Amino acid sequence: MIAPPLLLASTSPQRSAILEQLGLPFEVVEPRYEETGDDPLEHAAGKARSIDGGASPVVGIDTVVVCGERVLGKPPGPEAAAEMLDLLGGRMHEVVSGVCLRTAAWEELEREVTRVWFRPLTPRDIATYVASGEWQGRAGGYAIQGGGAALVERIDGDYLNVVGLPAALLVRLLAERFAGLYGFG
Repeated sequence: MIAPPLLLASTSPQRSAILEQLGLPFEVVEPRYEETGDDPLEHAAGKARSIDGGASPVVGIDTVVVCGERVLGKPPGPEAAAEMLDLLGGRMHEVVSGVCLRTAAWEELEREVTRVWFRPLTPRDIATYVASGEWQGRAGGYAIQGGGAALVERIDGDYLNVVGLPAALLVRLLAERFAGLYGFG
């Protein structure tokens, strides 16, 4: 049996690249969902539910960065990005992703948490990174798979979660729900 393509309810190039890396058949479908609030589980479910998958499973994902009591989404401008990086410098934060895998018959909704420690950052470190523009469209204002790797001291958990898609969690869900169909389980 040929596996139907997963419908990725996201236009994120990082998420597409991770699905390609995993060798999964998929199609990108822009979700018809407006995010309000900062709950990644709610957003992942909303994105997935906004797509009619037909015979294909739908995957919705949302990611936020949590540092102390603050939830950091995507910075709206360079000043906000610099403020986020200043907050993260020399501290541990959590990258929290919600994943919703659904079909017409069922829905799985789970979260993944990866801990990330930044090295202490100088004003020059922050200004140089913000000037790169890489912070744009990134939860927490950085991209670990790019120049943002120089900000990171260590991580504990799924590296690909920090990039934008918790691959280990998605593979587990596919193995449980579609044993062997996508090459897992």
